[in-house]
Amino acid sequence: MNISGIDHIELYVGDAKQAAFYLGVAFGFTVCGQGGPETGLEGQRSLLLRQGDIQVVLTTGLVPDHPATEYVRRHGDGVAVVGIGVDDAAAAYRALTERGARPVSPPREHVRGDERVVVAEVSGFSDVTHRLVERHGSPREFLPGAIVVTDPEPDSAADLLRRIDHLAICVPVGGLAPTARYYVDVFGFEQIFEEYVEVGGQGMDSKVVQSPSGHVTFTLIEPDPRRQPGQIDDFLTWHAGAGVQHVAFGTDDIVRAVSALAEKGVRFLGTPGSYYDALEERVGHLDTPVDELRRLGVLVDRDHWGRLLQIFTESVHVRRTLFLEIIERRGALTFGSGNIKALYEAKQGELSGTTSR
Repeated sequence: MNISGIDHIELYVGDAKQAAFYLGVAFGFTVCGQGGPETGLEGQRSLLLRQGDIQVVLTTGLVPDHPATEYVRRHGDGVAVVGIGVDDAAAAYRALTERGARPVSPPREHVRGDERVVVAEVSGFSDVTHRLVERHGSPREFLPGAIVVTDPEPDSAADLLRRIDHLAICVPVGGLAPTARYYVDVFGFEQIFEEYVEVGGQGMDSKVVQSPSGHVTFTLIEPDPRRQPGQIDDFLTWHAGAGVQHVAFGTDDIVRAVSALAEKGVRFLGTPGSYYDALEERVGHLDTPVDELRRLGVLVDRDHWGRLLQIFTESVHVRRTLFLEIIERRGALTFGSGNIKALYEAKQGELSGTTSR
């Protein structure tokens, strides 16, 4: 089974048009297709959004018993399907179900002219499913016949965001090891990283699993029940179980991207000014001026391979669950865990008056 990458993510949302408007105006996504009962998608309305190599489907249930309706009732808006690109969807479906994945939907073809897409679905974690996607023909098509691709085509020169870097997934206490093992044993992923992070009175365990191609990466996070409850516990309570906490979108120029997104009204999590006072001492010399990073609130971390720059948006959902990350990799292969500690220490120093902005 050859996994090429994340083909798309599908969010189940209360109002697909409203969500598409926000992602378009604030983040620069373009609505490139739509489908519904008239195209064979019974009981739902779906919109296809694109930017760079990113494909996002927004689906709203039109009837009470549609899975999207039930998902939103239980969790609120969130990532319900992670599409994974494969070279042979039928073979991948057989292999995964034989290894222990629960079958959700058998292989089916979407064909129109020379365009052919084969999809099948298997279980992922909690009630998030994985859609196996095998594509033949023009990359402009998505699901021939089911999603009608419309103009305009996105202007790639204006893209701020280029790819899905990774998904961060929160799991309940006791769920981290079996979830990681599921992706290793069933999907053939490799566990590439693990760490315990302690922040004040809070603690969390994390493991990172990645496909052999390196293009599908899941960061799995579990709260430490021995410590004070924190943001992971809040997510699990408000989301009513395990789920995607944030989607990380990769960019080639985080300063350009964050500046443009902020002008469009995107709100980012605040960073205390004292975080930057010892930044170059912590991560080494940076090509980007520290004052520019301070102005934008961009975080910087490093590992053995290089540096990464990242920033997180505020959640726009009433449950304060799903949010987004913007990340630029300059050689780094890990995920900025050092920023959690640095931010906490900087904030504590600022509150005690030992540091200044």
